[in-house]
Amino acid sequence: MITAMAYDPATNRWHGDPDRVAIVLPGGGYTPDMPLLYYATAVLAKHGWTVQELRWQPPADRFSMDRTAWVLAQAEPVLAAETAPRRLLVGKSLGTFAAPLAVALGLPAIWLTPILSEPDIAAALAATTAATLLIGGGADASWEPEVAARLSAQQLVLPGADHALEHPDDPLTSVRDLARVTARMDEFLSTL
Repeated sequence: MITAMAYDPATNRWHGDPDRVAIVLPGGGYTPDMPLLYYATAVLAKHGWTVQELRWQPPADRFSMDRTAWVLAQAEPVLAAETAPRRLLVGKSLGTFAAPLAVALGLPAIWLTPILSEPDIAAALAATTAATLLIGGGADASWEPEVAARLSAQQLVLPGADHALEHPDDPLTSVRDLARVTARMDEFLSTL
């Protein structure tokens, strides 16, 4: 589907405009090949961005470790190596632990299922001044409506959607929601 850009499998990089680079940070078990991140990359390609996909294997104890430190250790070297004048982060779940880095660097971001129950993420999202889009599921225990209500970031909340932004017993609604997420990302990117 993403045919407008050349893909380099050795570097997990889709080549578009070298002056605009998006870094895709996966979830704990949610890879860049899965629907939300695949379509995020497709929308970025439509808008001409170069896309660098991180692929990682989190430690088995990821729920008891310092997830912010681990994610930052993965993301910081990749961002430091990018010389593009315009950079953007796209993260899913575990990848949203990079929110403090986005804030520190003043980077725009798209955060899919941010873990708003985590103080590091909630504090970073409250402090951001760059364009930011949050997309969460109404049935996701990680999406805390009270925290979200205090944030100035743009938001799309999908009623009844779980942490994968799916409806386990209703695949048609899951597909419709995936289309809504893709359209909202497209709209957000058109404003950058």
